[in-house]
Amino acid sequence: MPAPPRQLTGPPASVTRAVRTTTRSRSSRSLWRLRGYMRPYLWRLVVMLLSALLGIFVALAIPLVTRQIIDGPLADREPGGIVWLGLLALVLGIVEAALILVRRWVQAPAVLGMETALRQDLYVHLNSLPMEFHARWQSGQLLSRVTGDLSTIRRFSGFGLLFLIINIVQLVATTALLLRLYWPLGIVVLVAAVPIVFTSMSFERRYVKVSRRVQDQKGDVATQVEEAALGIRVIKSFGRGRHAFDKYDVHAHDLYESSMSQVRLSARFWTFLEVLPNLALVLVLLLGALAVGDGALTLGTLIAFVTLMLSLIWPVASLGVILAMAQEAMTAADRVLEILDTRPTIVGGDVEIDDPRGRVRFENVGFTFPDAPSPVLAGVDLDIEPGETLAVVGATGAGKTVLTALVPRLLDVTDGRVLIDGVDVRDLSMASLRSVVATAFEEPTLFSMSARENLTLGRPDATDDEARRGLQIAEATFVHDLPWGLDTRLGEQGMSLSGGQRQRIALARAVVARPKVLILDDTLSALDVHTEARVEASLREILTESTAIVVAHRASTVMLADKVALLQHGTITHVGTHSQLIAEVPAYRELLAADAELAEAL
Repeated sequence: MPAPPRQLTGPPASVTRAVRTTTRSRSSRSLWRLRGYMRPYLWRLVVMLLSALLGIFVALAIPLVTRQIIDGPLADREPGGIVWLGLLALVLGIVEAALILVRRWVQAPAVLGMETALRQDLYVHLNSLPMEFHARWQSGQLLSRVTGDLSTIRRFSGFGLLFLIINIVQLVATTALLLRLYWPLGIVVLVAAVPIVFTSMSFERRYVKVSRRVQDQKGDVATQVEEAALGIRVIKSFGRGRHAFDKYDVHAHDLYESSMSQVRLSARFWTFLEVLPNLALVLVLLLGALAVGDGALTLGTLIAFVTLMLSLIWPVASLGVILAMAQEAMTAADRVLEILDTRPTIVGGDVEIDDPRGRVRFENVGFTFPDAPSPVLAGVDLDIEPGETLAVVGATGAGKTVLTALVPRLLDVTDGRVLIDGVDVRDLSMASLRSVVATAFEEPTLFSMSARENLTLGRPDATDDEARRGLQIAEATFVHDLPWGLDTRLGEQGMSLSGGQRQRIALARAVVARPKVLILDDTLSALDVHTEARVEASLREILTESTAIVVAHRASTVMLADKVALLQHGTITHVGTHSQLIAEVPAYRELLAADAELAEAL
């Protein structure tokens, strides 16, 4: 079967290059589009914002009380006034701390709830996308979006966005208050703020590009690690550990270089934000001391002015962090929306089959992969009656797996139609279709959960007796010998089992599902001849209960079928019994000529 076009990096390369030069406006729109996930927590956000803003004005009042203490009771030597003003400052401090507590109390459920809802929707959407999508995207790229990118969005939504608003309000309010206290020194602060604003804007434009590159390269590194972990047996068996490391090292080095560019850019910006406010503070102290000496300014006002100015250092210094978080969040939102904006091409209808019989019909079916130069299948016509078993035989790459994938709509026809009990599979709801059809693949996938959960994946309500029967038919009763029997947790991808054991569990899973249409895609290829013979003997019983399509390469498997379809050059050229095709079709004899069992049959 021709493989679908596949990129060696996450999204298609052209998309990645285009997105890595994403403009700020596009990224901003991406983040804005996710605002709907915050609506259920709107009241919490309002409380959080109000408490934060109120806290700003409470904090601004404390230096003013300090000024009154210095210029009033201290200057006049009135101890009674100091006590009352001191108590006022204490109360203001307690109120500020209480407002911070309220803000953080309502903040966590809002941002974590938003992240959880977004992650759930993203996971559901990934499951709704067709196999073509997953064939083009690296799993590491998808993983980095579901984990790292969503965490980045959550951090900005819960911290960065709030403090961006708070800091802007604090900067404006404090600057206005400084001008009112003593406008010449306020002008000094304003002049110092101008280069900070322009530098911040330049930093923002440059940071978005390097941030996107870093996030994409993290996905590349995650893919390399995942592939090495899943393929560790192959790597070790061929002694290619160094080769695997070199491939990983290339991606890790690229990520290191991009991360260092990100760090250098941030370091220059942070240094600037540290130096300029300190220079402004020195200038304010110098000019303020002169003003106090000339009698133009009171000592209490100067201390209040300096205190307020020092309170601006955090909003100004944190500007770099917040802008960096904003850019990373915008880039992360852009990457997440790359997935969410991908529309599923395989969407279920609304027809249900109440009493399925299992008749399958292919009518002039054709299939072509996107951007492929030629079709994989063309003009396929087949009829499979309920309870009948059809073996599909063809050379490697003939399109057998594609043909069987069209029935459960893992792929969708590009021409013609596939019918189950007279209903086009595209009109059936996905739940109805997948309950009627079950597939056991040549390369089975087992999940990191118990053997029982793997067995009942297609039918969670299956009883233990039904699970045992499925295991017996598939000759997979070895499961009972595992340390905890059916409750034994299988390792990731079932790597703790042999290939034949994984195939047998996958076959048992398909049997337990009790489908009306059972597809066996070369499911017995990893079994030895003796185990295969026992499985086939058991399958004869179960196949009478289902319509079956069996992809076969061995004569022994073909013998299970009521009739055989020969697939050549993308179409069905002959249909008949095994004996008929052996006698009448040379191409069929050549396909099975190397099979020792065929020699015995002849």
